[in-house]
Amino acid sequence: MDSSPNSPGNTVPGSLQTPVVEISAEAKTFNWLLGSFATKTAGVQDAIVVSSDGLLMAKSSNRERADSDRLAAVVSGMASLAVGAAEWYNLGSLNRVVVDITDGYLVVTSISRGSLLGVIASKSANLSTVAYEMTLFGTRAGASLTPGLIAELKNVVQI
Repeated sequence: MDSSPNSPGNTVPGSLQTPVVEISAEAKTFNWLLGSFATKTAGVQDAIVVSSDGLLMAKSSNRERADSDRLAAVVSGMASLAVGAAEWYNLGSLNRVVVDITDGYLVVTSISRGSLLGVIASKSANLSTVAYEMTLFGTRAGASLTPGLIAELKNVVQI
């Protein structure tokens, strides 16, 4: 095992035992794309990417990790319910789910390999524009989601 201070799992002296984790260029690019999507799309308040097993892979905000994990569970659950309903009524596969919540919308779409993009949008958001930008994000970022990148993103999601 590499004992250099920058090896994954090692800690930096004086850092209160915060592990140092190297992040690949692909993971950095994926996180940048998500952040760019969230900040540049009018009405988007928060965005997360969830793996096919319901775990948080990436988040756009500095929101507490526990809040993002709860949102990941909701996104995963909504997608599962939508897929079940689509199968039951022979409606095809999941394209997009929109839930009208008190102060905005929860929009969920699949992006690649079973991964999901979940977005919290304000009531003033143009949902057509949000959906279009979500599709663009899925096209750009989804193509890069290899099993290795998915595993890395789940392990290094920003705390």
